[in-house]
Amino acid sequence: MASIQTNDPAVRALVEENSRLKRAIEELTVLNDLARSIGALQNSQEIMQTIIRRSLRAVDAEQGVITLVGEETDDSMKTLVRTMVSSRDQQPFHLNQNLLGWMHINRKPLLISNPQEDSRFRGVKWDEAISTLLSVPLMAKSKLIGVLTVYNKKSGKEFTDGDQRLLAIIAGQSAQIVENARLYEEEKAFLKLRHELGVAATIQNNLLPEKMPEVPGYDIAGSSVAAQMVGGDYFDFIKVDEAHLAFCLGDVAGKGLSAALLMANLQATLRGQAVVTTSARDCMQRSNKLLYHSTGSDRFVTCFYGILNSDRHELCFCNAGHDTPYLFSSSDTPQRLSSDSLVLGMLEDFPYIEKTISLNNGDVLVIYSDGVTEAKNIADEQFGEERLEDVIRKHRGESAHDIITRITEAVRTHMGNTEPMDDITMVVIKRI
Repeated sequence: MASIQTNDPAVRALVEENSRLKRAIEELTVLNDLARSIGALQNSQEIMQTIIRRSLRAVDAEQGVITLVGEETDDSMKTLVRTMVSSRDQQPFHLNQNLLGWMHINRKPLLISNPQEDSRFRGVKWDEAISTLLSVPLMAKSKLIGVLTVYNKKSGKEFTDGDQRLLAIIAGQSAQIVENARLYEEEKAFLKLRHELGVAATIQNNLLPEKMPEVPGYDIAGSSVAAQMVGGDYFDFIKVDEAHLAFCLGDVAGKGLSAALLMANLQATLRGQAVVTTSARDCMQRSNKLLYHSTGSDRFVTCFYGILNSDRHELCFCNAGHDTPYLFSSSDTPQRLSSDSLVLGMLEDFPYIEKTISLNNGDVLVIYSDGVTEAKNIADEQFGEERLEDVIRKHRGESAHDIITRITEAVRTHMGNTEPMDDITMVVIKRI
């Protein structure tokens, strides 16, 4: 039988076709194995590590990295997640920021055989151990979500066009799976946060008084409207004895569950101290020390605390860094109740100052949070103290509840369609 000549065009074509089919089968096997490996996974880190391991095996590379990037905004080159897998015990290579920028602009595979000499990256400093690299974009619905990069062939050779094609196919087949896993994890985090906010809202609502106190000779009301699901404002009434009613309005630093928990701590602290003393100063000093030791350095509370003596019609108060309340008497010019004391929880020991004033028939005391005066309209103009003072002056002859209603309506009218940025909380005490 005559031997088959390898230079025969037909034979060469057959050999090339056989090689192409073999390569296609190998690629399909790689993709099939990858699909089976990551198909059942939901953890994005596990998915990315599996993709990298399969990629290293497919192109015979030493190390691989997947870097997820942000949305297409001004901060789109920010790295969200970086997952690295190495076949050897070596220092991890870091995806060069210039390479990441190139990928954002071009969004196509990039093969670099000699990074230090590559004309596209003149002046860029690379890790000296990188001799060759191959980088491909991870695209999901025409959006760049990340970059898959492999470094250094184990054989010491350069990556080939076939390696680039295969890695691009791997990236194309797995990008949407990575994106779906990331979105799933974001949704779980969002649901967890919403649940925590629901818990915080419940805690906050339970801390507020269920009904207003009944004190002979006085009309008393309080209200708190949260700007979001959970606010940082708090008010309370505490009956000390038959002649003394303690009350407070506080603004807790922060929002969410942490603020609600601090609010619960504040309530327990104030209630525990209020029943053992009729001195506003002593209550504030003890409460401040307890809060200082039970909260972090970034947590504090502004608080107006007062004790009403309904027999003697006297008010003993201490203002711990809170907005200055208004006291309207017979004059149209209100008195402002300030004692120039520090917020609670900032310093362990602070010499809080208390003041005592008399309350006459018709006197109206309005305590409020900064959500009232700092409420803004579409022109970014605050409601301000002047408007608040005018509303109180105009409606001070009405009930305590109605005064709060009038102020709230005025604030909402001022805001228009603007979303509230802070809670609106008030306590009104009127001698009748």
